[in-house]
Amino acid sequence: MSALPFLLPLGGGLILGLGALWLLYSLGRIAGISGIAWGALAGPDRDWRWLFLAGLLGGGAVTHWLFKMPLPAESTASLGLLISSGLLVGFGTRFGGGCTSGHGVCGMGRRSPRSVIATLIFMMSGMLTVYVVRHLLGGGA
Repeated sequence: MSALPFLLPLGGGLILGLGALWLLYSLGRIAGISGIAWGALAGPDRDWRWLFLAGLLGGGAVTHWLFKMPLPAESTASLGLLISSGLLVGFGTRFGGGCTSGHGVCGMGRRSPRSVIATLIFMMSGMLTVYVVRHLLGGGA
């Protein structure tokens, strides 16, 4: 597998795309994780949402086990930073009308102009954040 390092991400992307297509064609739903997670807590049709979320976690666990992938290193960030980061992501998801999975994976695939703009903003914001943290604040490697 080390000779072809692109195969795992490529396979993961294909599985993600097939899962999003299956959800769209079987239930008529968009695979936007923030909306699915919120609906699992507060929506009327919770069963499929919990199964979908369990599948995400189960898929990661199976991949870890099957390919002997190492676990990510434990975060050294402070609890305050983790909480504020989560709140900012939640606010951005609400403000942007969806998350990167809903806009980037599903919306781009449906050629939604709103999703194209949202995904461009997500990507530019991420690049700007990495630049500021690494080069202006001197953090990260």
